[in-house]
Amino acid sequence: MSKKLFLSGNEATAWGAKLSRPHVIAAYPITPQTVVVEKLAEMVSTGSLNAEYLHVESEHSALSAMMGASAIGARTFTATSSQGLVYMAECLHYASGGRFPIVMMNANRSLALPWSIYGDQRDSLSLLDCGWMQVYAEDAQESLDLVIQAYRIAEDVRVLTPVMINLDGFVLTHTYELVMIPDQEDVDAFLPPYANPNIMDLDHPRNLGFSSTPRDNMEFKYQQHMAVLCAKDIIGDVDAAFGERFGRHYGGLVSNYRTDDADCVLITLGSVAGTVRAVVDEMRKDGKAVGLCRLRYVRPFPEAEVAALSATGRTLGVLEKDISFGYEGTVYTNVNSALLKAGHASPVLNFIGGLGGRSITREDIRSIFENLLDAERQRAIDSVRFVNLGVATHGR
Repeated sequence: MSKKLFLSGNEATAWGAKLSRPHVIAAYPITPQTVVVEKLAEMVSTGSLNAEYLHVESEHSALSAMMGASAIGARTFTATSSQGLVYMAECLHYASGGRFPIVMMNANRSLALPWSIYGDQRDSLSLLDCGWMQVYAEDAQESLDLVIQAYRIAEDVRVLTPVMINLDGFVLTHTYELVMIPDQEDVDAFLPPYANPNIMDLDHPRNLGFSSTPRDNMEFKYQQHMAVLCAKDIIGDVDAAFGERFGRHYGGLVSNYRTDDADCVLITLGSVAGTVRAVVDEMRKDGKAVGLCRLRYVRPFPEAEVAALSATGRTLGVLEKDISFGYEGTVYTNVNSALLKAGHASPVLNFIGGLGGRSITREDIRSIFENLLDAERQRAIDSVRFVNLGVATHGR
């Protein structure tokens, strides 16, 4: 029987992994991810989770071990954060190029220097081009559910691509809420056993992790690209099937809130979406037509869903905890590309906030919406603005 537990985002992620029945787990703790692998260690030691638990000497080793285990037919799980994620960078490309459907949790945390243990999204967003699918959770319940969904998506033979599940450090990893724990029997019925056709098999030998030449390398990269694009429909199908079985679904690639009649829409990702949603409700009571688009997946990028927001020519904003230094936010770049292809000509503002764990408050978000409403009226903007600093950088 399903039950409710009072869990942090880290603990909810560990429960999602447990229910997915991984065969091998690699652990290298790093703040603020540590609780995930600690909880899984506890589950393995008590016998409630039957898995091989590997204590490795680095994040690089953790992902290397997961590739080896995946290659012989094991379902694998690991977790990391920040400097640990970028230390894995070499292996991230190996894992996606080898088509190993690994599921990994990343606790979003700022990158040095200055050194910081607090959360922003610069770690994962700096690695968008490594070939992994990237999804961003809003709360602990979604964190648990995403792990289960991620295995079904990653292991689909049309995809066979690793998935990075991102949780905002401390804001989500260390805050507690009631979380529904599904029945193991229901998860088993939803998530089929791992059955990758491209594993080591002595009866059917094949070459894995091989080199290529300029004559054929591009074809392999094309296959990778098409697999991630193919995942768009599969993500929607899996989310719908999950909703039918468990009563919770999240909208696929994006989750929109009160966007149909909005004069301006704020696009964001991660846990801050909950605060944005509350401000949307407050401003609606004041007669201001604002809305929210939460990006759940950034790879594959929800191009069609973002483009659809531009149908009425409304003003759009992008709020992100990231910046590509010397230019603009990485999410903003992706959003603008989708809008340009759709012929969107209205103002689009970029708001940078939360770097190094700084809070983004309701007052900040209300101010962002007021900026968007002003831009809607004036049709003139400075394109990049830093939240909490009141600074506009360059115009467009």
